[in-house]
Amino acid sequence: MRPGAARTSFRTAVRTAHAAVALVVLFGLVVQVAVVVAGGQDANSGDTTAALGLGERLGNLFSYFTILSNILVMTTSALFALRPERDGRLFRVLHLDALLSIAATGVVFAAVLAPIVHVTGWAAVANAVFHYLVPVAFPLVWLLFGPRPRLTWGVVALAFAWPVAWLGYTFVRGAVTGWYPYPFLDVTELGFGRALAGGLVVLLGAAVLAVVVKALDARLPALGAAPPRRRAPTRTR
Repeated sequence: MRPGAARTSFRTAVRTAHAAVALVVLFGLVVQVAVVVAGGQDANSGDTTAALGLGERLGNLFSYFTILSNILVMTTSALFALRPERDGRLFRVLHLDALLSIAATGVVFAAVLAPIVHVTGWAAVANAVFHYLVPVAFPLVWLLFGPRPRLTWGVVALAFAWPVAWLGYTFVRGAVTGWYPYPFLDVTELGFGRALAGGLVVLLGAAVLAVVVKALDARLPALGAAPPRRRAPTRTR
C-alpha cells in the first residue's frame, strides 16, 4: 500500500472509531434521560426517580461523575471524528480528562458500586454503556490510534482541575440539597471528613492512572492522524 493510501486509510479508521464511540455515548444518554424523565431507574444508582421533580431528577443525573465523564468522551470523540489531526494544549487537556475520567469510572464502578447497583430494562442498557462499554472502548481507541506522544506534566496537572472542581461542586450542592451522587461521598452518612477522604482516595487513584498513561504516551509507538512516514534509505556512494 502506498504511503498516501496508508495515511488515508488510517485517518478513516480514526474517524470511524471515534464516531462509533460518540454515537454509543449519545445513545446511552438519550436512553437514560428518557428513562429518568419517565420516572424510571437511574442507571448510576439503581434508584427510581418517580418521587422527585423533573428538575431534580435531571439535576441529579447530570451531577454524576459517570455522566459527565461520558459527555467528555462523546465531545472528544466527536471532535476527533470531525478532524483527526486536531491538536492544541487545551484539547490535549480535554482528551486526557476524557481518558482518565472514563477509565476511573469503569474501575470505581466495578470495584465499589457494581455490587450495590441493580438495574433492569432500559436502565440496564444505559448502565452497560456508561460503566462497561465506553470505559473499555475509549481507552482502546487511544491505544490503537493515539494520538501520541502528546502529554507533558503540565497537561497532566491541568487535567486535574476538572475532577477537583467536580468534587467541590458535589460537596457544595450536597450541602444545599442533601443529595450526594456516591455512597463514599455522602456527607450526611459519613461526615465531611470521611467523605472528603473518599474523594481524595479516588483522586489519588486517578493520579496513579495519569502517571501510567503519561508513561504509555511516551513509550508506545508514535501515532497521529496518519502513521509516521518511513524515511527513505540514505544512499552511499
